[in-house]
Amino acid sequence: MSSGPPWHPPDGMRSPRYGGVRTFMRLPQVTQLDGVDFAVAGVPFDTGATYRVGARFGPEAIRSASVLLRPYHPEQAVALFPTLSGIDYGDLPTVPGYLPRSHQDIAAAAETFFRAGVTPVFLGGDHSVSLPLLRAAASVRDEPLSLLHFDSHGDIWSGYYGGLDTHGTPFRRALEESLIDPRQSIQIGLRGSVYDEHDVQLSHDLGFQVVTARELHRRGVDDVLQQVQELLRGRDCYLSFDIDFVDPAFAPGTGTPETGGFSGAVCHELLRGLRGLDFVAFDMVEVLPSHDPAGITALLAANLVYEFIALLALQKRDGSRG
Repeated sequence: MSSGPPWHPPDGMRSPRYGGVRTFMRLPQVTQLDGVDFAVAGVPFDTGATYRVGARFGPEAIRSASVLLRPYHPEQAVALFPTLSGIDYGDLPTVPGYLPRSHQDIAAAAETFFRAGVTPVFLGGDHSVSLPLLRAAASVRDEPLSLLHFDSHGDIWSGYYGGLDTHGTPFRRALEESLIDPRQSIQIGLRGSVYDEHDVQLSHDLGFQVVTARELHRRGVDDVLQQVQELLRGRDCYLSFDIDFVDPAFAPGTGTPETGGFSGAVCHELLRGLRGLDFVAFDMVEVLPSHDPAGITALLAANLVYEFIALLALQKRDGSRG
């Protein structure tokens, strides 16, 4: 982490937001990591999708929607800049149509951030990309990570179409490779139809703590946040946010939408309540702009990524990470 932040967006009072190259929050687009606290990086890959495709265009849409974001977070009472030094690194390499090769390239590129001590914020892409990103994060640690997973699906199937990896399998592989510790991980928002009665219990059987959508609606945000804080405080956490956690009324642009989800306001409250946890990386996945001509999905995703960055600013300011 840097001692002095040299990288920050231009002043919106001096430079119009609609001008310039589309980077996240108009951050400088550079690939050198000296003096950098966090880096936004796109992962434009959707070959793992099993229904709608097009999330390869998610990073572009999120970046475009992010230009209106401003540097002070009033609810968290923190200035993102100059507290943090941040960049938009650009996109990690992928090979369309080739999942194993793309996952290999993504992991190799992402490892650069972790070895440099930079906290990455990844923009997907379908949810299969979380697997190579977790591989990269785990490569610099001796112990498995904790996973904080917001999603309408568990993404823990053993395989599709005869055993192939897809966006429905990343966390099953992560468990098998000991990248994450299920006893110190939690999945929030699970809902929707499944194939049979055994699917309902699968996350529990694998050791995860689970808060279904129905439970979250009934228990409320504060009660669930207390459970998350008690489970994850003091742990190195990887946060993965599938935009289909959100109800399709608020985020129609996604590959496998499920009704009965959550509003943008609830998402903001959940993320703001994670203050004090130690995050090593974030991803925002499954934004599919072609199914949302109005762009509200990308706009919400950009604002939730802003919440990720605010958590990093609090981590640095309050010293919750060494």
